[in-house]
Amino acid sequence: MTRLINALQSWGTADFKKILKQELEALDSDALPLDKATCQGGKADGSNIAALINSATENDTTIQVNVGVFFDEIIAGCNCGDDPMAENTYCDLLISIDKITAETDFALKP
Repeated sequence: MTRLINALQSWGTADFKKILKQELEALDSDALPLDKATCQGGKADGSNIAALINSATENDTTIQVNVGVFFDEIIAGCNCGDDPMAENTYCDLLISIDKITAETDFALKP
């Protein structure tokens, strides 16, 4: 389970978005459901992730954040001269951070 401890600790401060962005961009690519967001049947390349924090709210137990993620999709198998190639891709995620444990769930937004 991914834990975004620094983001949780910064909740309610002016630095929250900056710290959350840093933590998200430093995650191992397998932590985010980016393969489910590919458009052309490729594989997500997590080495070049850029996160955009769109909004954040809270309830009694979690901080919920809408995040836009830019990443590269590696497309292979077309037998082109530039095979495999990378295509810029974007998706929206809903991130839920537990306010006690910092355990974080990621869901692809439709």
